[in-house]
Amino acid sequence: MGSGVLSNFHFHHLRLEAITMSYQLIINFTLLIPLAAVIAYYDVRYRRIPNRLVLAALVSGLAVNAIFDGWRGMRVSVIGCAFAFGLMLIMHVFGAMGAADVKLFAAIGAIIGAHLVLSTFSVVIITGGVLAVFSMLRAGTSRVTMQRVLLILAGLLPGWKIPRFPAPADRSQTIPYGVAIALGSLISLFIFRA
Repeated sequence: MGSGVLSNFHFHHLRLEAITMSYQLIINFTLLIPLAAVIAYYDVRYRRIPNRLVLAALVSGLAVNAIFDGWRGMRVSVIGCAFAFGLMLIMHVFGAMGAADVKLFAAIGAIIGAHLVLSTFSVVIITGGVLAVFSMLRAGTSRVTMQRVLLILAGLLPGWKIPRFPAPADRSQTIPYGVAIALGSLISLFIFRA
């Protein structure tokens, strides 16, 4: 009789945990979908990502994770933020990413938590690659872009230096990577949490 009570308790505990995770997933999507829309608008139109949006996403991510999982959730959120920041900072150091993109991905790391940062980073890189190919074809810069990619790859070889290319004066020639970050994060959350 005692094991039946324990088994029943265990079942209800697992059920409550699944319901809590479902609510947290819904809230994460509720945070990320409007964020993605606003970020896409600002990044495509102005090639800027407002700091107040990034800060709001960061604070929301920390709060949601803390509300649903207490101090453990807060820790997972802070580690996710730091890990995401570190990954994008490496890209920024090599000139592949703007500072706003680094901050945005850090805020998203706070929302999704540490366990999803690496998979989300991978999806964001793929999404950004698709966006880059589309932009390259649209602008007719395939040859120059491929030459630069080869120079960057050669720069990874021992004894070679990775080149840094100046940002185009015409900002419309840049890739709005905030779109790739926001869209890639939604795709990743759907694939790896749904």
